[in-house]
Amino acid sequence: MQARLEVFKTALAPKLVKHLVAAGRALEGSELPATTRELVNIRASQINGCAGCLDMHTKDAAAAGETTVRLNLVACWREATVFTEAERAALELTEAGCRIADSAGVSDEVWEAAAKHYDDEQLLALTMQIALINAFNRLNVITRQPAGDYTPGQFAGH
Repeated sequence: MQARLEVFKTALAPKLVKHLVAAGRALEGSELPATTRELVNIRASQINGCAGCLDMHTKDAAAAGETTVRLNLVACWREATVFTEAERAALELTEAGCRIADSAGVSDEVWEAAAKHYDDEQLLALTMQIALINAFNRLNVITRQPAGDYTPGQFAGH
C-alpha cells in the first residue's frame, strides 16, 4: 500500500504531531497502568481499522511482556477470560468512545463500570488515551499510512 500523503515529510507535521506525542508522554506519567493504555490503543485501532497503530501497539505491548494470548484476544475481549475486570471496563469504555455515533454517546452504565475500577485521575487519563488514539487512528487511516515495518520502541524519545 502506498501512503496518500507522506505526513512526516511535511513542514506542518512537526508543529502538529509533536503536540499529540506530548499528550501521549503525559499519559505515560499517569497512574493508568501501561498495560491498560496499550489494550485501549489496540482495541481502538481494531475498531478504527488503523493498521499502522495496530502494528505499533501490538509490537510495543509484546516487547513490554504482554502475552500473545491476550494480544490475540483483544478483539473478542467479552468472551475471553484473560482480562481483569478493570481492563474489561476500560475496553468497554474504549468501544463506546470509538463508536459514539452508533450508540448516542457513552452510556451511564459504561461510565459507571469504569468508575468502579479507576479514580478520577485515572478516568481522565483513560478518556484522554481513547481520544488520543482515535486522533492518531484517523490521521493514519485518512492518509492511508502503510503498516508492517514498525520496530518496537521505534518512536521512543520522539
